Order: sequence, then structure tokens, then C-alpha cells
Amino acid sequence: MVILDLMLPGMDGKEVCKALKSNPNTKSIPILMLTAKAEEVDRIVGFELGADDYVTKPFSPRELVLRVKAILRRKEVPPSADKTIQIGDLVIDTARHRMTIKNIPIQLTSTEFKLLLELATNRGRVLTREILLDKVWGYTYEGYARTVDTHIRRLREKLGPAGTYIETIRGVGYRFQEEEE
Repeated sequence: MVILDLMLPGMDGKEVCKALKSNPNTKSIPILMLTAKAEEVDRIVGFELGADDYVTKPFSPRELVLRVKAILRRKEVPPSADKTIQIGDLVIDTARHRMTIKNIPIQLTSTEFKLLLELATNRGRVLTREILLDKVWGYTYEGYARTVDTHIRRLREKLGPAGTYIETIRGVGYRFQEEEE
């Protein structure tokens, strides 16, 4: 993992990030930007360049350690990384990062795929919005829980009739049906 300051002598931190993310040998290395640049535009540029997280100075060392641990946890290869999950006509190919319904490929964004995978691998279990934010987006609840609702709605639309596999548990979160109905 790289903890990168943006204001470096010589080469700008943004250029370092670009160079790391464009090199096939280093593009998968997680990057946390740690900088005094706290404007929204700076954070957006950091994420667009491929940063996994962005922390502004002054910062809490304890929070920094927790953010590093969260990034490393997300980068771990899950046990189901080379697995195909089939639920009725729905097939999730985790190795190829693809999903099909009745052998028809369905285009999902990376976030939608991670969300579907998290729900499908936890079939029958209710996942709160906060858990989904942590597992899929990688951050804890800070008022953005409705992001999950929006992505669930879009995911259901793309799944068509298979969207009914995702159940809303009012006031709690979401559950992927345990048994096919």
C-alpha cells in the first residue's frame, strides 16, 4: 500500500498516482492520499486518478490506521473469488466479473456488481445499509445510506424479473432470497 502526499518536492503526488495506476505492475497497489489539500475538487481529482481513500491534514493517526486496514481488507481476495454463483436463471461469474440471466449478459457497473455479489454471497441474511456501505463502498455510515437505496433500485431494474430476489426489509436493509420462490 502507498500513503501518498500530493505536495511532494520534484514530482507532484498526482503524477505519482497516475504513474502507479498506469503501470500494469503497480496498478493494483492501493493508494491512500494524505494531504493538506482539503477542497472537494482536490478529493474528486484524487479519486478520479485512482486513489482508494483520501485523508486531509490534520488527521487522527487512529483514523488513518483504521482506513488503511479497511482498504487492505477490501483488497483481500475473497474466498469466492474464483467461483460461479447460480441462483435460478441468474449466474454470477466472480472470476470474470460478469453476470448473466438466461445466458444473456447484463451490464453492471463495478459498484452494482460488488453490491449484487455481497447480497448473493450472504443469501438469506439481512444486510443493513451501513454494512453494505462498508463492504461495497468501503466507508462507514456518514449520512450517505440512501446511496445504497439508489443502487439497489438500479440493480433491480437491470435484473428485470430476477430483481425480486433482492428483498427490502423495511427499516433494516436488504436480503437476497435464501430459497428460490
